[in-house]
Amino acid sequence: MTPSTSPAVTVEDTVHPVDATHLLELLGTRPRVLALGEPTHGEDSLLDVRNALFRQLVEEEGYRTVAVESDCLAGLLVDAYVTHRAPDGTDALDDAMARGFSHGFGGSPANRALVRWMRAFNEGRPPADRVRFAGLDGPLETSGGESPRRALTALHAHLAAHYDAAMLPCTAETLDGLLGEDHRWNEPAAMRDPARSPGRTPEAERLRLITDDLKALLEALPAPREDPGHHQARLYARTAAGLLRYHASMADPSPARLARLLTLRDSLMAANLLALAADGPVLAHAHNTHLQRERSTMRMGERPVEWWGAGAIAASRLGREYAFVATALGTLRHRGVQPPPPDTVEGLLHALPAPHHLVDTRLLARALGTTPPPPRTSPWYGYAPLNPAHLPTTDALLYVRHTTESDPWWPTA
Repeated sequence: MTPSTSPAVTVEDTVHPVDATHLLELLGTRPRVLALGEPTHGEDSLLDVRNALFRQLVEEEGYRTVAVESDCLAGLLVDAYVTHRAPDGTDALDDAMARGFSHGFGGSPANRALVRWMRAFNEGRPPADRVRFAGLDGPLETSGGESPRRALTALHAHLAAHYDAAMLPCTAETLDGLLGEDHRWNEPAAMRDPARSPGRTPEAERLRLITDDLKALLEALPAPREDPGHHQARLYARTAAGLLRYHASMADPSPARLARLLTLRDSLMAANLLALAADGPVLAHAHNTHLQRERSTMRMGERPVEWWGAGAIAASRLGREYAFVATALGTLRHRGVQPPPPDTVEGLLHALPAPHHLVDTRLLARALGTTPPPPRTSPWYGYAPLNPAHLPTTDALLYVRHTTESDPWWPTA
């Protein structure tokens, strides 16, 4: 008897149209967190594809939370706008985009289109059926973080409305005095000079103890699961604690400082993502580096740094309820990224005619054989090519063949 052999798999066999139905078929499940990564920031061509896919997943598959890589506290303004708790009109939308996004992402026409669509989708819907907006990131960046004032004072005010004043660890006036001037907290020079950070001053250490006491009071407060005020208070508590930890690490002169800062940022992103997922399915969008299951790496100056990203943390908690879809792209010509070499994964996909497609990563691994192609290199620091070694832990791949240069809105310097 002749032994049967599996038919050879070609790269063409691995691709599917970009739509919600095909994506969930590839995943084999409707995950609680469906995380779509991007390999670079600031490209509306990628965000336009994201928007179309997210619209389908909301309309056809019942997802009701969209979370993006932006300040979680600022995102409350966008959520108020899209859920009709803020007035309509161009001025209101302009304000939501200007103050509701961090990292310059509010300047993106594609992000603006997403916010407008979310508000239109919610028109006339009962609150429980409205799509919600959330920021995943903390009010920080690798180069620094904002004052914990916004989060701490909001948390204190929430608890003051539910407890006798004697139960609280301090008064609002004491809190204000310990926080001091906000500019001390976001001192740009602290990134290179830990001594310029206030993160390990006696006032900061006392604020960390107060935050811990406030969090304990919040956890002891009975509140209905659906109470939006309690959800926001928990967000304030996570953010205040995360910021104070971050500032403490900014003041750390040890060699582990950069890795700790990156770890703390992603751990706060993961905590935000898991809190959202506890209330229902979430569509998340951020850089591939934040959402992948593999250990994240980057170079800061001459030093390589490694840490576990938000996706790795969330996946370890959620198991198969977490799905990661990476995005890879072909050209980014206005950044000097030309068509990929034909022997790379991107090059093999680039040879196909469709402008973008979903890729079955399990079949792609079979098509590539036992020796993975070499990783692509990038002439521009802002674009991170696909790492072929990550394919086994990537649930699906979105390939976008070309980007189109648009009016610049994201700072790249």
